[in-house]
Amino acid sequence: MKYQIPAAASRSTRKNSLKMALSALLCVNSTSFPPLHFPKSPVRLKKSPAPSSPRLSFPKILPLPLRPQAFSIQGPLSEAMNLIQSSPPTWRSAFFNNLLIFILGSPILASGLSFSGICAAFLLGTLTWRAFGPSGFLLVASYFVIGTAATKVKMAQKEAQGVAEKRKGRRGPGSVIGSSAAGCVCALLLINKIGGEAFSRLWELGFVASFCTKLSDTVSSEIGKAYGKITYLVTTFKVVPRGTEGAVSVEGTLAGLLASVLLASIGCFMGEIRAAEAVICVIASQIANFGESIIGALFQEKEGFQWLNNDVVNVLNISMGSILAVLMRQVMLQNLH
Repeated sequence: MKYQIPAAASRSTRKNSLKMALSALLCVNSTSFPPLHFPKSPVRLKKSPAPSSPRLSFPKILPLPLRPQAFSIQGPLSEAMNLIQSSPPTWRSAFFNNLLIFILGSPILASGLSFSGICAAFLLGTLTWRAFGPSGFLLVASYFVIGTAATKVKMAQKEAQGVAEKRKGRRGPGSVIGSSAAGCVCALLLINKIGGEAFSRLWELGFVASFCTKLSDTVSSEIGKAYGKITYLVTTFKVVPRGTEGAVSVEGTLAGLLASVLLASIGCFMGEIRAAEAVICVIASQIANFGESIIGALFQEKEGFQWLNNDVVNVLNISMGSILAVLMRQVMLQNLH
């Protein structure tokens, strides 16, 4: 269908005619196409999610079911008790037990020994425990406690009279070695099994006898200085001042005898020696102390014997006591057989 627009038509007429021609050209008919309806609210486009990186999945690791346990010192304590009760004693158990006892007893040790004396006593204690076990160690500990107590008796009076031990009775390494030399020899002989099983009892007897001898000497000297009324020189029985080398008193001699009996009884109770051997220890200690007094009176602090100091005399004294006890036991056994 062809439309013609008159040339003389008005502007509005021409505009309407143009619309009609355009509708005819596009075949737009109200009956052919339904009317278009647009929503009043704006249309929002949904954002598509950005592609995400693939996730790695791991299996869940559940914790292992653990039994709740409280902290316990049972393990270390049981190990320590095994060391203490180890039989026969080892060097490790001897060192451990000696260290533990020295730490616990440090106030007592410091009252009777200098620092170097404590170090020497530690070596003695370790050797003693290794050779004789706790019973031998307790014997030496008893000797130390009784001897230190006797040294402290009337210390002010002894200092005023000039007869007290140096350093208020705190003994050094020389005194420790001089007091334990014979016992250490017996300990080494036992550890190395010199003489076999037959001689082991002899070394134990010599060990106990050496400390009985030294304790008797210490107590008799210290109690004699404190309570001795009359002091005699053992070689001439002349009255001499307290503290004179080689001098004895009735009070000191009796106290030394009782100390020897006490320590020998402790050794017997601890199983180191038998009752008959305890009697031997007491007798040997008194003979050795008498011999030590003679040596002190004749040679100690005399011209030409400056080397014979108190520590050397102590070694001679305890060696005599130890050797005498061993010989007396051998003689007694031979007579019995």
